[in-house]
Amino acid sequence: MKTSTVQATSREHYFVPQPSLYPVILSGGMFLLALGFIQAMNSFPLGKWVMLGGFMVILYVLFGWFGRVISESQGGSYRDWEDRSFRYGMIWFIATEVMFFAAFFGALFYMRVISVPDLGGMLSAHGTSLWPDYSGTWPTSGPQGAQFTPMGAWGIPAINTALLLSSGATVTWAHWGLLRNNRTHLVLGLAATVLLGTLFLGFQAYEYYHAYTELGLTMGAGAYGATFFMLTGFHGFHVTLGTIMLVVILLRSLSGHFSPERHFAFEGV
Repeated sequence: MKTSTVQATSREHYFVPQPSLYPVILSGGMFLLALGFIQAMNSFPLGKWVMLGGFMVILYVLFGWFGRVISESQGGSYRDWEDRSFRYGMIWFIATEVMFFAAFFGALFYMRVISVPDLGGMLSAHGTSLWPDYSGTWPTSGPQGAQFTPMGAWGIPAINTALLLSSGATVTWAHWGLLRNNRTHLVLGLAATVLLGTLFLGFQAYEYYHAYTELGLTMGAGAYGATFFMLTGFHGFHVTLGTIMLVVILLRSLSGHFSPERHFAFEGV
């Protein structure tokens, strides 16, 4: 009776990993990345190399740390308690992402609806318009901003939207395959999703090149340019990370990881 009680208690105990130097190394890598960026912004010759060094340190930590987590998962260290904790953490992470993008969309709404029209009708102390030739309509780079052509909704943006919607369908197909223990559907669905994500990134890179070289749409194109590259850039960054994570999940699936009962890493990604 005592033995079974002890076993039950130990199985319910939350897994605590051994102390690791990875957090300290990661902090050093992030410091080097920020330091190099500041140096590069101020034309220090070694700035870009310091940035590269910081990035390589971060990459080393990601490979090592995530590899350890995968080993712990495959070793049976994670059970129901850890699974619930991971899911709560994922919920909070998604909530922060919603707030992150809500802030930028809120700024975009404020500029389009309030600040830009106000600039068009702003009067000087003498009652005359500060910018007589400025109508205050959107899109705009401001009263004295550079001329540009706004990015249209059709063409590459429409193609990328279709790619993302399709990737949602293929990753759902992979999930169904996993739940039914159909490894073929799992692997094919993940491979198709990775391919669609890669195509999206290729089209976005071309879209940015087109914007800079042919449309005059740059980061210096006032409020429109800043919000365009901020929102689409961070979205592209998320797709980049998501594609890398899906590649890892695909490789793990090819190695026989995950079961219909336990596959949080797949669902989290």
